[in-house]
Amino acid sequence: MPEHTSPEAAPERGAVAPASNRASTLAHEAAPRRIAVVGSTGGNLFSHGGDDPHRMLAEICRQADAGGFEVTTVQLVAAGASMDSVKDSTPAQLLTLRDGALTVAARGSLAEVNAAAAAHDAQLAAAVSAGEVEALVLVSADPQGVNAATVGAAVAAGLPAAGTGGSSIAAAQALGLNLVAASGTTGSTSTTRAVSYIAGLARHFGTRYRPVLGSAETADATGSPWRRVSVRGIMVGSLPAFIALALILAVGKIPGLDALTPVFDALIAGLPVVVAAVAARRVSGLGEVGLVAGVVAGVLSTAGGIIGGLVGGILAGALVAYLLRWTLARRFPVTTANIVAGGLSGLIAGLVVFLALAPLTNALGEGVKDAIEYLVALNPMLAGALAGLAIWPAIMGGVYHAAILPLVLLEMGEKGHSFFGAVDMVSLVMVSLGITLANVVRPRTSGERALAASGAAVNFGFGTFVEASYPFLFADKRVFAVALGSATLGGLVVGATGTEATAYLPAVVAPFVATDTVGMVLAMLVGVVVPFVAVLLINLRARRAAEA
Repeated sequence: MPEHTSPEAAPERGAVAPASNRASTLAHEAAPRRIAVVGSTGGNLFSHGGDDPHRMLAEICRQADAGGFEVTTVQLVAAGASMDSVKDSTPAQLLTLRDGALTVAARGSLAEVNAAAAAHDAQLAAAVSAGEVEALVLVSADPQGVNAATVGAAVAAGLPAAGTGGSSIAAAQALGLNLVAASGTTGSTSTTRAVSYIAGLARHFGTRYRPVLGSAETADATGSPWRRVSVRGIMVGSLPAFIALALILAVGKIPGLDALTPVFDALIAGLPVVVAAVAARRVSGLGEVGLVAGVVAGVLSTAGGIIGGLVGGILAGALVAYLLRWTLARRFPVTTANIVAGGLSGLIAGLVVFLALAPLTNALGEGVKDAIEYLVALNPMLAGALAGLAIWPAIMGGVYHAAILPLVLLEMGEKGHSFFGAVDMVSLVMVSLGITLANVVRPRTSGERALAASGAAVNFGFGTFVEASYPFLFADKRVFAVALGSATLGGLVVGATGTEATAYLPAVVAPFVATDTVGMVLAMLVGVVVPFVAVLLINLRARRAAEA
């Protein structure tokens, strides 16, 4: 994604400060740059570290310190549930910094905390206008709501910002915020997000930054481990392994490389281990100890398929937390406690799946795959069209990451490719690419071109960040209708050709992981060309009307 830097951000290369200013300039450069962290625990983010806001903010502060920055202000709305399903009555807290320590500034219902956040936002906006803040970090922020004043002041001051959260970042971009690092949340962790924020700001300011990776055992093991169970978070956290599987499947189709078939078989057999490791690490809340328990459980759960690995990992993670407390309460040495908790919990959970649950979990995974194949076989074109029509409302309503993406991964875990994966790439990514490309070629206003170009680049190059088209969908109902119609038509072609594939890959790679390369190319062309032409005509008509 291109960086947008203002002329005031840094002196021209080679310029020398006047002698009278040189000492103050050096002093200013030696001081840490002041940044403010604003946002919330998010919707999809809630399953990726947002449910532990203290650790998430601590990681941002840790990386900021490594990059020569100082977090001077925090304004984070921490809800008791994902923002995709909250109500005004949902319990929430407003986290701020007071005397350098993270403090709960307000507590109550989400409506009450949002009101307190809006008041704090006005104060922060004044600090931004006064030059007391030099950069922003947006964490699933609300640029048109409780964070509107701060974002507006940052736009006026030309402050650089880095952030994550698909729809919120798209809204911030539409307002003209100078985003030097922006992306969605899927597949990220609190550490990778923090590194992304600070790396983007360091590039903007021209400072050196080396990420701080790895830490001592500081994980919080308080609370019930069952509260940390999130199937959505576990499956999405395992996504890189599924993408590796798809890439091996694609490379194995090249003539002369059929020797990679055993590699594909080994990867698909190892997926339950990956899922179990991610599950146990997340549920235990104990980092490497939970990870080891998950690997042990996953190795014993492979006969149960992806769902077997998921169950084994969750059981292992819960047992790790209980066993560690039990051993430490009895004054076991920490090393022994780790060995007992990590090894024994993984062994017990793995044996439960291996000896009792594997046939059931394997049958359940096979059943999901067979059910999808049966429904598609009944009427492939209708199934593809309905899937394409539903996928945009699903991602806007927070259902995509909770239901559709796990189905994609379950299908891939069974056979390496997915019907819903092909619909995802065609009806979401390609449609978003077509809409943004149309606004690059013929935007309604000059400011929309840069916004659309960054989104189009990410869609084409990485197969993600479909939220880049949100500003155009919400600005004109006709564009939203085009998106739904194009997604339906693209899904219809997917069903008609019987194509299965996956998303989260560059557009040029996706056809090669598909079961039908020609069919996938045709579906992708429909997905991108139809909205491109339609939105181009809509924009041309709007510009002519404005000129008239």
